[in-house]
Amino acid sequence: MKRKYAVLLSGVAVLALVTGILMGREIFFKEEKQETEATAGLGKQEVSEENTKDQKTSQEEQTTENQPTSQEQQMLLIYDIEDGYMQVPYLNNVPNHTYDWNNLHEKNGFKYYIDGEGKVSRIGIDVSYFQDKIDWTKVKNAGVNFVMLRMGFRGYSEEGKLVVDEKFHQYIKEAQAAGLDTGVYFFSQAINEEEAIEEAEFVYQECKDYELTCPVAFDTEKIKGDTARTDNLKPEELTDITIAFCEKIKEYGYEPMIYANAKWLTTKLQLERLTDYPVWYADYQENPLYPYSFEMWQYTESGQIDGIEGNVDFNIWFSN
Repeated sequence: MKRKYAVLLSGVAVLALVTGILMGREIFFKEEKQETEATAGLGKQEVSEENTKDQKTSQEEQTTENQPTSQEQQMLLIYDIEDGYMQVPYLNNVPNHTYDWNNLHEKNGFKYYIDGEGKVSRIGIDVSYFQDKIDWTKVKNAGVNFVMLRMGFRGYSEEGKLVVDEKFHQYIKEAQAAGLDTGVYFFSQAINEEEAIEEAEFVYQECKDYELTCPVAFDTEKIKGDTARTDNLKPEELTDITIAFCEKIKEYGYEPMIYANAKWLTTKLQLERLTDYPVWYADYQENPLYPYSFEMWQYTESGQIDGIEGNVDFNIWFSN
């Protein structure tokens, strides 16, 4: 009896053991399946995120392709005496000059230009009281046709006082007596249109007793090595000031002109708004890189000429 019960209990134990193994196996495979599905789900999420990332990258690349890059944008190489070669945006709405620099020649220390019709440019200088004593007869005999005289300037301090060049009246009388064509320039430090008009009126009052046969130039430029009252002007403001001066000068019957170098013209002024006025361009390179229209070219600040001691600025006036 005990043996039968022992066998029976042994059978029950075996059955329980087998049942437990089978149940454990089912639980194991169920958990493994859940883990696999979870892992598969994570993989799908990663693939989905990767696909989304690829699609986003593709869209960004397509958008980038549709937008012009900095290399595709038209840039202009210019030269500045302080900064050297530099690139600025090309201005499509500003007329270009038509000069062929193969027609530029040099003789007796002067540059001159002969156009396709055989017209020869005019030789000129510009002076201020810094040149001190000038023998104008010798200057003319050396080959100079015209002179641009500094009529005056506005101080660059906060006061901004208007000042007549101390040699102006002497120079213009003597230059005209020697038979030279004369024009003037004014060094501006106007900070608004009202001051620009005031400067133009100042020029007229000092010049009205003389016959000017060359333009009246508006000279705005950087004050080197010091702060100036115009330092914080925006290009729009400085352009408004330039236009105000030029228009007032036109009212007085003079031809206005704008004096500046390439950097100033392309970065400090809105040149596309100034195409009605001729430009007196300052550039001391052998041939100008500047492509836009200009009528007068100041090509050196270290010219030497009989009648003037020391250096003097030399100019070409392409208008005949």
